[in-house]
Amino acid sequence: MKGAPEPPAVPEPPAAPERPAEAGTGPAPRPSAVTARDLARATATRRRRGARLKLWVGAVCTLLVVVPVALAQVLPLPGANDQDLSRRRLAPLTDGHLFGTDQLGRDVLSRVLHGGQVSLSVGVLAVVVSGLIGVVAGAAAGYYGRWVDTVVSRLLEAQMSLPLLMMLLLVVALFGPSVTVITCVIAIAQWPEVARLTRSLVLVEREKPYVAAARVLGLPRIAVLTRHVIPNIVRQASLVVLLLLAQAVLLESALSYLGAGPQRPFATWGRIISDGQDYITTSWWLVTLPGLVIVLLVVGVNLLGDGLRDRTRRRATEGSR
Repeated sequence: MKGAPEPPAVPEPPAAPERPAEAGTGPAPRPSAVTARDLARATATRRRRGARLKLWVGAVCTLLVVVPVALAQVLPLPGANDQDLSRRRLAPLTDGHLFGTDQLGRDVLSRVLHGGQVSLSVGVLAVVVSGLIGVVAGAAAGYYGRWVDTVVSRLLEAQMSLPLLMMLLLVVALFGPSVTVITCVIAIAQWPEVARLTRSLVLVEREKPYVAAARVLGLPRIAVLTRHVIPNIVRQASLVVLLLLAQAVLLESALSYLGAGPQRPFATWGRIISDGQDYITTSWWLVTLPGLVIVLLVVGVNLLGDGLRDRTRRRATEGSR
């Protein structure tokens, strides 16, 4: 029995010619499952937003203290040491005294602003000196190693094992409570923080290819350290120096409060609080308002430093990708 004849094959229709892509346009983007809400809730976005908030809040708090202190000489305020016994212990916002008056009739706002000039000057000079000492010592220890690293490390361990405030009081008692001595004492007390960070950063930098290339070219080791290594780590070290400013102001205020700070006629923040502590139950503003100024400055500097550090880390992470 013969099979049925097969049906003739139907020819396939010709394929449609591809349309040429329009000039300047690529393939259509594929839809993404990540929404704008997901991006807003991402960890990286929250960190970036937090760093920006820290920068703004820190800058505002710091400027609220630094700008009036810097302009204390030109503001229409009474003298910091002008006494008027008929206006003793006036409450804030009384008779034109924004912060009130103290037990001798002196304007508290004027004393706080003029005292801030002394406290900030001591703090800034102290962190600059400690930053220079710490960067030099830490860079030498991290780059040269061997006996240089051993000596610097032992000095760091020895100083950090001592009680900080007791050491400061001992040095001030030996050499006198002058502004120069206080500045040098705080600088010597703070240089280990900068030295430790600088040493760790230099240990990482000296293993990078550009250092090896500089050595191959015949550059001296000191030239490689000063021209190439230190400029690459100075930004991270400067952030630690900024954070140490708040600590330096607190140390100077603590020494002044204990009577070991700059002596009269300097009206430092610690001395203002010390003079007003006997009247804290009847005249709260003598201690509270200067204390709030110190808190505002310390919080502002810490937030500003944290925000700058977070931004630096984020840029370094993005640059390494």
